[in-house]
Amino acid sequence: MTRPPLNRRLAEFGTTIFAEMSALAARTGAINLGQGFPDTDGPEEIREAAVRALREGRGNQYPPGPGVPELRTAITDHQRERYGLEYDPDTEVLVTAGATEAIAAALLALVEPGDEVIALEPYYDSYAACVAMAGGTRVPVTLRPHEGSYVLDLDELRAAVTDRTRLILLNTPHNPTGTVLTRVELTAIAELAVERDLLVVTDEVYEHLVFDGAEHVPLASLPGMRERTVTISSAGKTFSFTGWKVGWITAGPELTSAVRAAKQFLTYVSAGPFQYAVAEALRLPASYFDGLRADLAAKRDLLSEGLAQAGFEVYRPSGTYFVTTDVRPLGTTDGFAFCRSLPERAGVVAIPNAVFYDHRDAGAPFVRFAFCKRTEVLEDAVSRLKRLA
Repeated sequence: MTRPPLNRRLAEFGTTIFAEMSALAARTGAINLGQGFPDTDGPEEIREAAVRALREGRGNQYPPGPGVPELRTAITDHQRERYGLEYDPDTEVLVTAGATEAIAAALLALVEPGDEVIALEPYYDSYAACVAMAGGTRVPVTLRPHEGSYVLDLDELRAAVTDRTRLILLNTPHNPTGTVLTRVELTAIAELAVERDLLVVTDEVYEHLVFDGAEHVPLASLPGMRERTVTISSAGKTFSFTGWKVGWITAGPELTSAVRAAKQFLTYVSAGPFQYAVAEALRLPASYFDGLRADLAAKRDLLSEGLAQAGFEVYRPSGTYFVTTDVRPLGTTDGFAFCRSLPERAGVVAIPNAVFYDHRDAGAPFVRFAFCKRTEVLEDAVSRLKRLA
């Protein structure tokens, strides 16, 4: 062949770190605290709702392109009841194959070759690949550790905006750092977007997983932002059915139509019976969401305390499934090498945060652990990690 098979836009992206580390966990028998999936299923009544839909023949054939009406209505009810956001289920909601497809479709639809896309780094790895597939240029703005958490420098964000900036790709609650952007920070971002006429795509899949009184504020709820924001969420993280891959966007009619134009040539439709089950899941009582937060907060504390006892510097997350640590107190600055040796040293798998950075040096000493596992698994992992001390 006269040139490599892989499109040059994707040449920098090989096998994901999640595949590599999960394979390492399987090969060594280590506890996998790398990839963010629960090791138990979600509510039994929601699983049974999917079975019932299958048996009743709902969703076994192609569902409607925008998503089944029951789910679109449940999404708009959720946005109104939780956040006071009003959307039309027929023109302002689009159901996708998880949030990953929603991000891809939004960027393919809204970004032209040469457009700049600002993303907060460290960022979920699909962001960079989707920007590349759209022909855009990613411009990272780095969250930096400060006094036990990660913070956004709003001046750095403002300085990153140029005449070529098309949109800001925002993630809060933030994976992998666990930061939850405050209303003050989000207000500043909204004002910048309005001032510079920018679109914003917000990844809010961890919206229900916030701790210690942190508040999740959808950017679309702030002045001037409803008409310029594509809000993305999904069922996987909230209901512990990550394999169902049911996500969605809410946005104004023009933005929704644009994203639908790209999405229809990706999966077209997916997860038919599961869409009916997720519609029921979104109507679970507040006690479900409260219990989920309390359970994950306790698991966060268990793992965070164990990591600190093992010698890590721990950045206590305010949201998500993940806790970020600094490995320098353990005598190394190389998170990649640390994670590749950790299964043999301690029987645990983690993820090096550097894969989520353009500025690899900034992320080099940081390592992410997932705490969305059974308590006994976390206790075992903590016991193993103490060997490092």
